[in-house]
Amino acid sequence: MIHFRKAEIPDLIEIQPDKFEDARGYFLETYREDLFRDAGIPTGFVQDNQSSSKRGVLRGLHYQIRQPQGKLVRVIAGEIYDVAVDIRHSSPTFGRWFGLNLSGQQKNQLWIPPGFAHGFYVLSETAEIHYKATDYYAPQWERTLLWNDPALAICWPLIEGQSPVLSPKDTAGKPLSEAETYS
Repeated sequence: MIHFRKAEIPDLIEIQPDKFEDARGYFLETYREDLFRDAGIPTGFVQDNQSSSKRGVLRGLHYQIRQPQGKLVRVIAGEIYDVAVDIRHSSPTFGRWFGLNLSGQQKNQLWIPPGFAHGFYVLSETAEIHYKATDYYAPQWERTLLWNDPALAICWPLIEGQSPVLSPKDTAGKPLSEAETYS
C-alpha cells in the first residue's frame, strides 16, 4: 500500500509507502503507476537522476523555464530538508514554499509538479537522492531562484554557525522579484 497526502500547497504530494519487514530485511513499493495516476501524479516519467551530497550542502532552488520538470523526489540513504517554491503566477499559492524532511529511513517521497523551483539541504553526514523527472534536463532553460531570498523567507534548518555549501550557480540565484517565472 502507498499513502498519498496533499501538502499545505495542494499540488505537492507526500508519498509514504508501507514497508514490510522481517528478519531478512524489508520490501516496499516506491512507484506504482496505477496508484500514482489515481492520486493525480503524472506517470510519464522520462528521466531518472541520482546525486550524492555531504552534510551542509544546499542545492537549488532550480527549475527549467522551458521544458519544466515535474519531480518525484526520494532519499535512498541519509536525510535532507526538501523545499519546493510555487513560481506559477496564475497560482493562488504563487511565491509560497513548502519544506519537508525526506530520509532513507522514513522512505517518504515528494511529488513536485512543473511550475515549482526545487532545492534541498543535507542534514545527515551524506545523502543519496533519487528523482524521476517528467521532462528531460535542458541546461539552456535551467534557472536558479535565490535560496535565501528574504521575500520567500524559507526556514532552512541550517547547521548553527555554518553557512551552507553552495555552488557558484546557486550563489548567483535571482530573487523571486527578478526571476523568470511561469504564467
